[in-house]
Amino acid sequence: MTTHKFAGRGGSVAAAPPRRGLPKPLRTLLDTSGLIAIFVILFVALAVFIPGFLTGRNMVGLLLSITLIGTIATTMMMVLALGEVDLSVASIVAFAGVVAAVVTSTSGSVAIGVLGGVLAGGAVGAFNGFVVAKFGINSLIATLASMEFVRGLAYITSRGDAVMITVPEFFDLGSAAFLGLTLPVWTMIACFVIFGVLLNMTAFGRNVLATGGNAEAAALAGVNVRRLKVIVFGLQGVVAGIAGVLLASRMGLGDPNTSMGLELAVISACVLGGVALSGGVATITGVLVGVLIMGCVQNAMGLLNVPTFYQYLVRGAILLLAVMFDRWKQTRRQRA
Repeated sequence: MTTHKFAGRGGSVAAAPPRRGLPKPLRTLLDTSGLIAIFVILFVALAVFIPGFLTGRNMVGLLLSITLIGTIATTMMMVLALGEVDLSVASIVAFAGVVAAVVTSTSGSVAIGVLGGVLAGGAVGAFNGFVVAKFGINSLIATLASMEFVRGLAYITSRGDAVMITVPEFFDLGSAAFLGLTLPVWTMIACFVIFGVLLNMTAFGRNVLATGGNAEAAALAGVNVRRLKVIVFGLQGVVAGIAGVLLASRMGLGDPNTSMGLELAVISACVLGGVALSGGVATITGVLVGVLIMGCVQNAMGLLNVPTFYQYLVRGAILLLAVMFDRWKQTRRQRA
């Protein structure tokens, strides 16, 4: 899947020149080869030096551990490619889980509860997009405010405590398995496929990248930038809502305190995977590798029983390195 690049704000919209004579999959591999090489080296090192890392059980556990970050990263990629950011995803996950738990326990219907949680997430996402698009508010500030009041809604809905789920069938969402992989893992895989196709093979994806590279030029070219932002943020909310419902199913309750700091981990994975914070550049392959790197590091720290406060240091260092790497790439593109 091809790396897309558009001119910075104020310039004309232009796609990055392709590597002539090479098929599209090979061009994508070359564009992300450095990151893939880092992941391979990291994976081999962990497999060699950490006992139990390469076991089948740990690999399944590793995949399950990255489902939350990986699923949401697929739409955060779209938001960042648009030149925006969404800090409210963690709150949406908690809110959607609480809504799903309350509605399921009240109605006795798993389908209605799941629908309620997903719609709650989608409504928050669409609201974020409307505020950013209609009023021109910086998405960092708009979603920071949304992060606070949506977390507040989660506490209000749950009355300040975790909501126990009284319908046993709800737990099947998090534990149902096919070919040895649970539904959350299959959901993550489906999101990578769907949004990879959406980004690389549709006019919608091209419009997202064009808007992120140069919103004014995209508007002059006929792109409805406001509507595009509402749709992208809405998709972010829907996917975060799905992730929240699945998390509630795995936990067996809707917890308003869950997923604290999730938004930073998701953004770190995207930036580490080559998504430009300035917009206009994104690859689904890079995001996948970024998520896997984050997951492997976290898994390794767990196997080594690294104290929690040291894990915070490592995650903070990864975020800083990812931002520095993004800045270096921007400087290189400007000089090219």
